[in-house]
Amino acid sequence: MEPKLKRRAKVPQIIDAALKVFGEKGYYDATISEIARKAKVSEATVYEYFGSKEGLLFAIPEEITRNALGLLETLLPYVRGAENRLRALVHGYVSLYRDNPRYSSLVLLNLKHNRNFMDTEGYRLVQRAARLMLEVIREGIESGEFRPDLDPYLARSMVLGTIEHVFFRWHLTDRREELQDFTDSLMEVLMRGMRREPEPAAVQLNIALTPDGPRLQGQP
Repeated sequence: MEPKLKRRAKVPQIIDAALKVFGEKGYYDATISEIARKAKVSEATVYEYFGSKEGLLFAIPEEITRNALGLLETLLPYVRGAENRLRALVHGYVSLYRDNPRYSSLVLLNLKHNRNFMDTEGYRLVQRAARLMLEVIREGIESGEFRPDLDPYLARSMVLGTIEHVFFRWHLTDRREELQDFTDSLMEVLMRGMRREPEPAAVQLNIALTPDGPRLQGQP
């Protein structure tokens, strides 16, 4: 195995260890030495890969978002219709946050308000995922599936804001076992406001003039 590949092979185990330690102790109380022990590597190895504890923190969403986004970008071209593609994206976000609680806790409680995170590759990947959702909404408007007056930025904010709010409350209350997949419920509410209303059926009235006065044709 190439040296670079050997080094890369250790990244997932270090990130997994960091997630566990951050989840147990919180970011500020966690130490590199604890993470290194959990990952079964030396502290020097952690610093070599990530530079600092903050660098390790920022690498977590980069690694996990890259994998999740790659899967979605592979699957979406095979999903027909903007509404179905949007549903796939919503399900992807919900599944990622629900099935990786340590990750979603870290993102929502530690990273969302960290300005330094905005200068990282992980944040750029998060933005790319958000742009993907925006593109799907715009496709729905152009195809006529969604209302022509729909604001795509507002629609995206409604989707992502709802997901983040639900999981933020989920972590604060620590009632994780109660959270179910709410993709269908969320999509049902969203689509009521986003779907293009069908055009009203045209009504044709034929009026016949008779000695007794005008009447509708076919009227007895």
